Order: sequence, then C-alpha cells, then structure tokens
Amino acid sequence: MEIEIDHIAMPVADIERSVEFYQRVLGAVPIGLEQWRMGKWPIVSLSFGRQRFNLHPPASNILLKAAHPMVGGGDYCFAWPGTPESAVEHLQRQNIEIVEGPVPRLSVRGKGISVYFRDPDGNLLEFLSYSTPAPS
Repeated sequence: MEIEIDHIAMPVADIERSVEFYQRVLGAVPIGLEQWRMGKWPIVSLSFGRQRFNLHPPASNILLKAAHPMVGGGDYCFAWPGTPESAVEHLQRQNIEIVEGPVPRLSVRGKGISVYFRDPDGNLLEFLSYSTPAPS
C-alpha cells in the first residue's frame, strides 16, 4: 500500500491574497472561490494536480483540528518541472524575493537543487528541481 498526500489544511490571513499569489506563482487552480465569496463555503481549495491546499481564513480556524494552527507557520516543497535556473528566473519575473538558493538538497526522489521563497503569510516555499543533479 502506498500512501499519498491528498490535501493540506493551511491557515491564511487573507483568502483573496493567497489565491492570487498561488495562482500567479505556482499555477494553482482555485476551487470554490466563488462559493466562498458568496458565503456558501467556509474555505477555498487550491489544486496542484492531484494535491490540494485547503485555505482556511482566520474566522474559520475552528475547522482546523491541529493543536496550534498558525498563519505563516508552514514549510512546503514543490517539485519544480524545470531547471533551478528557470525557477530563479520565474520567481524574479514575479518579483518574488529568493530567501535561499539554488542549493543542493536530498529529497524523496534523490538529489536535487532547491530555491526557497515565502508566500504572503510568511510560509517558506521551496521549488525543488531534479532536472539538474546536485553537486556531490
């Protein structure tokens, strides 16, 4: 049996700001945004292929069951489909400050190179590229 991540519940300070950022920078597809805007749904989901982030605004933190849900307390890694250089170029085009990288990392698929940056809430995000082997 292989277990995969289905979704992550992430508290955010501002749904609209988070949706705009994740659409623009990561190509996420929002699900339920219009229903949320009309007050019909308490959260908005962001789809990344077969995975989702469920965005919980502060008013809906009652839905989060973590002991200490906190806006900006996450560290999330995304497999980048290109080279580390293309990740840097993409972030620069989006006016996103790079916190660290490119730096070699060892991850689930083996050696890669990571570039780190932050979302509007301060979560640490990582683009991990496997297309260029990390230096030994």
